[in-house]
Amino acid sequence: MEKNDMSAQKTAFVAIVGRPNVGKSSILNKLLGQKVAIVTSRPQTTRTRIMGVLTDGDIQMVFTDTPGFHRPRTKLGEKMIQAVDEGISGVDACLFVTEASGEIRPTEKELLAKLKKEKIPVVLAINKIDTVAKKDELMMRIAELSNMFEFEAVVPVSALNGNGMDALLAELEALAEPSPHLFPDDTLTDQPERVLAAEFIREKLLFRLDNEIPHGIAVSIEKMHEREDSGIIDIDAIIYCEKESHKGIIIGKKGDMLKAVSTSARKELEYFLGCKVNLQCWVKVKEGWRNREGIIHNFGLD
Repeated sequence: MEKNDMSAQKTAFVAIVGRPNVGKSSILNKLLGQKVAIVTSRPQTTRTRIMGVLTDGDIQMVFTDTPGFHRPRTKLGEKMIQAVDEGISGVDACLFVTEASGEIRPTEKELLAKLKKEKIPVVLAINKIDTVAKKDELMMRIAELSNMFEFEAVVPVSALNGNGMDALLAELEALAEPSPHLFPDDTLTDQPERVLAAEFIREKLLFRLDNEIPHGIAVSIEKMHEREDSGIIDIDAIIYCEKESHKGIIIGKKGDMLKAVSTSARKELEYFLGCKVNLQCWVKVKEGWRNREGIIHNFGLD
């Protein structure tokens, strides 16, 4: 069978859904074998839908990583929930991600009810199995969730160490239907380099800032330009926050915080882009931007 025989090709669009901080983006990155979505321990790190494409021989999987399903408190939160609803509309299947321990949250039950109405195949990934000491605890978790929903498959995984990821991919690929590939086989994501650059900077901020500040941060890439005959990319970024007091914290004493964030982001951008990067970051205040439709739109978060 020829690999380029389009009649043998299969595709599947799969939305990755779940409550905040269960590891959806980590699973996407692990499936793709490369980072396209930022990952932190903060809930609601992912703000918009992020597409990742994996072509495995004749099978092309198109994944959509969605924001964590939660009860919104701001206009931005409402946009994030809208992104979840749009993410599960019209896909071939969903990958529902939850943790291996703890209580099943009301928002998770609400999301499962939404999926039941959509009548689409759902694969359950029970993530963070590396945190469960006893196998009986995991089996109880599987039984509890299986009583709530008729899943196509249940796969315990650890996005941290990769356990179960091959089995998860096999279950998802089994849902692919005959169809020509919709993207070139070397496509990884639909995210423009400017968006990825902004997200990498925001990730470094989330790692270093106090609890109150991260959700009020947005990053805008004002310039991204490759110098002629030098192989160096100049990137100018503006970090927006909601309060003047937050601006001082982001900059840090004698600029130490901003310098550390910029250095860390620059190194990751150089690895991702495969070239030298000159990254310059500034901090500005836009009060209450998460409740201002126009600014949310300008930041590309709608």
